[in-house]
Amino acid sequence: MTRKGLRAIFSGLVVSAFLTTAALAADDVIIGTFGDPTPTQWAAHEGKFKAATGWNVDWRKFSSGTDVIAAMASGDVKLAELGSSPFAIAATQGVDIQAFMVDYVIGKSESLIVRNGSGITKLSDLKGKRVAVPIGSTAHFSLMGALKHEGIGEQEVTIMNMSPDQITAAWQQAAIDAAFVWPPAQTEILKTGKRLIGADQVAAWGFPTFNVWVVNKEFAATHKKSLLAFMRANDAALRAYLKNPAAWTPDSAEIKAIAAQTGADPRRVPETLKGYGFLTLDEQLKPQWLGGGITKATKDTAAFLMSAGRLDHVGDDYSAYVTDSYVKEAVQ
Repeated sequence: MTRKGLRAIFSGLVVSAFLTTAALAADDVIIGTFGDPTPTQWAAHEGKFKAATGWNVDWRKFSSGTDVIAAMASGDVKLAELGSSPFAIAATQGVDIQAFMVDYVIGKSESLIVRNGSGITKLSDLKGKRVAVPIGSTAHFSLMGALKHEGIGEQEVTIMNMSPDQITAAWQQAAIDAAFVWPPAQTEILKTGKRLIGADQVAAWGFPTFNVWVVNKEFAATHKKSLLAFMRANDAALRAYLKNPAAWTPDSAEIKAIAAQTGADPRRVPETLKGYGFLTLDEQLKPQWLGGGITKATKDTAAFLMSAGRLDHVGDDYSAYVTDSYVKEAVQ
């Protein structure tokens, strides 16, 4: 064989290898998650998203919304869960994302827990106390909403910025009197504390919190078919749970799968699930959600965050960061 022929074969092999590698890389999708024990985690463990989308999914766990924003802004993560407060921050900062689906409505999964012996039995007792919360989180929004509802000034409470892990450590040292936080930190501090209020009660006072699924706009446009398949697979998981929540017991295959996927204690997962409000895709199109409510809530949340010193301005219109178009197509 001539040198020219060998070069042609070699070039062909290089191109073929490149194309194969590119094709494989295109199917590798990193999805940001907080690892909350939800039906989504059951579907992830059972490989239902890979089967629906064809993606090789890398479920990347993040400890905070701030970390998710940074990962999405860098382009490393194209699809992720995000709480309503960090979402408002990302949208105000112009990060190229859109909320395209509701993850869950936050209920008692985020609660104000007071330490036994702290002397706190009602909200007004928080005056002069040390309350820990991850600043800028949905829990922080709920805490400030509760204080505002009760007429307690921010300066009347010592609010301490702590991550969930730091809250657990500070609690064990009796360095804080209360904390507004989510599991597993919430589960741990409840062993020597009690729930004063949940985010569901604060929402009823006019301060709703929720998690949304966000996506890079370009990625969504170029992977639309797979994204819709992802949404339908997630919807099927939620419906499986909502059909008969009582069947999801610590000994059930579903709860065991969630525990395996997240590291949660299967004995506590059923109770944790009750702290979330799950919405089927058709319910998400209602006015209070993707039909306009989330857009309004995002602006309201941004205004709160600015008052708390977390943002330096509030956008005029957040509608470009929320879309119901994918849900509409997914339910057809």
